[in-house]
Amino acid sequence: MQKLLSRHWHHLPAQEIEALLEVDVERGLDRFAVEHRQARFGPNALTPRKGKSPLTRFLLQFNNPLIYVLLVSSVVTAFVKGLVDAGIILGVVLVNAVVGFIQESRAEQAISALAQTMTSQARVLRAGRKQQLPATELVPGDVVLLQSGDKVPADLRLVKGRNLQVTEASLTGESVPVAKDAGAALPVDTTLGDRLTMAYASTLVTSGQGTGIVVATGDHTEIGRISALIAEAEDLETPLTRKIGEFSNLLLYALLSVAGLSFVIGLLRGLPLEETLTNSIALAVASIPEGLPAAVTVTLAIGVARMARRRAIIRKLPAVEALGSTTVIGSDKTGTLTQNEMTVQALVAGGATYALDGVGYAPDGRLRRGDEVISPED
Repeated sequence: MQKLLSRHWHHLPAQEIEALLEVDVERGLDRFAVEHRQARFGPNALTPRKGKSPLTRFLLQFNNPLIYVLLVSSVVTAFVKGLVDAGIILGVVLVNAVVGFIQESRAEQAISALAQTMTSQARVLRAGRKQQLPATELVPGDVVLLQSGDKVPADLRLVKGRNLQVTEASLTGESVPVAKDAGAALPVDTTLGDRLTMAYASTLVTSGQGTGIVVATGDHTEIGRISALIAEAEDLETPLTRKIGEFSNLLLYALLSVAGLSFVIGLLRGLPLEETLTNSIALAVASIPEGLPAAVTVTLAIGVARMARRRAIIRKLPAVEALGSTTVIGSDKTGTLTQNEMTVQALVAGGATYALDGVGYAPDGRLRRGDEVISPED
């Protein structure tokens, strides 16, 4: 029932909601009904995303083309120059991995601590008595009492309200509070931001009072759907990781070419085969910038530390460089991308300023300089 109807709760009348969820809004659920629904639906919490083990996160620090080159060079160096030189290269690689692992572990701990501080309490009406309990104990059908300053603990179908306003920026991106109307008649296809009869988990009550029936908990809430989408998102390459990958490939081809050319020249000059091979390998190994990965990691770690002092948590080190490489940020009045229809309004080129008409993705509009309409071909 919860899965089938969760998208249409805003459309159904409050009396029908009570009948479907078998609850009396004046009394709430009794103990037996609560226990039965807790067993069926589980806790009102998002399913934690399965993280990587510490060993896996440490090994991923070596997942870098330049590190591959250094590891291969350390093996070759062990045979050509000895274990001491090879140990130095391995030491640099190990320091690089340790610094990256420690920084990512700190970020994970900070995010976990932040999540724990976000647990909330809820005022609930059960068996005719008002109770305050952890939001994780809510079940579909619970009657929740809201007032100014409360964080909405689950997706609620409002049945009563008095001057109730809710900020839904976490879902819609709109920073302006929305005035709720429990008695509004809404069509089925009403968009999320216009569902005046609903209050969604993770949003904040800014003023007024209200009463709502829990219609969705945990992963079935709107914020739960967003969490699931985030979990499915793929990791993208940053400008830095792409550049390092390109540089590593270029470096590898260059070293192989130089070593091959040195080997051929040595043979043409009549040098012994063993000496020629040793010299070629030594030339290739000596050309590898062993300190580059460590220098990059330390530099990024310093940037992450500076961001942390400004209360910005960076989980991945290359993300700092990606932020620094950003040249244009498109955003609307709330500072977020809501419908993703940013529109260029002005263009500056060749010392002249041009105005552009048009809204969103519609292929209509004019290019103007003052009152004069300019042809784009010109």
